Amino acid sequence: MMYIYKMTSPPKIHRPTATTLLALAVIAAGCGKTAVRKDAAPVADTVQIAMTTIDNGDGTFTDTRDAKTYRMVRIGNLTWMAENLNFVTDSSVCYENDERNCQKYGRLYNWDDAMTACPAGWRLPSDEDWDSLALAVGGQRVDDEYSDYYWKVAGKKLKSTTSWKGREDEDSNLVLCNGTDDFGFSALPGGEGDSGGNFYLAGYRGSWWSATEEDGAYYARYRCMYYNNDLATRNYVNKSDMYGVRCVRDFAAPQ
Repeated sequence: MMYIYKMTSPPKIHRPTATTLLALAVIAAGCGKTAVRKDAAPVADTVQIAMTTIDNGDGTFTDTRDAKTYRMVRIGNLTWMAENLNFVTDSSVCYENDERNCQKYGRLYNWDDAMTACPAGWRLPSDEDWDSLALAVGGQRVDDEYSDYYWKVAGKKLKSTTSWKGREDEDSNLVLCNGTDDFGFSALPGGEGDSGGNFYLAGYRGSWWSATEEDGAYYARYRCMYYNNDLATRNYVNKSDMYGVRCVRDFAAPQ
């Protein structure tokens, strides 16, 4: 396995519009295993024993709350779920209320539910954890007016090799924009929803909560990846919006 590392920074607000998507596409259009970063100190050894999960010893674990099994992958000093969480909470939903979308993409959660949905021993990743992941896979941070900053390359390396929509090139040919999934993170374009029961952008965008609040009680940070570029972007939205969840846990890197 590979061992990798960390970073952080500031705010802004947004719901995706055609203008925003186009601007991001122009910034970095595009539809390898990277070198390991060794210029940051490892996180302290804070391994947690998951009391409601069973590590199957084969890169998967079982959530004993509902017997669902998930893939997991170690990147840097974190073990990430390699699939979106699909644990039922009071407010979580399937995209377009279709159970088949839960099987494919996992469930969508508001922020309050997301904060408590992970199994014991796992947690919702912080803004800093997401930066650590982007840096770990070779992402290149760029400050940007649309999203505070984004990570070039990281989206391509974290996105799954299937299920992302294509875009047209300059000659109107369809170009598939799947990722290379170099680290087994397998990010899918599960879309998002809002508190009014509306759903958006499945196939075009994947969005995931962070545990980091923004501007008091109303907003929280999230991360997203788009179909038409290689970016991993950062922004914040109302906590009542419905996004995907990837849980993480710390682990001790071998000496």
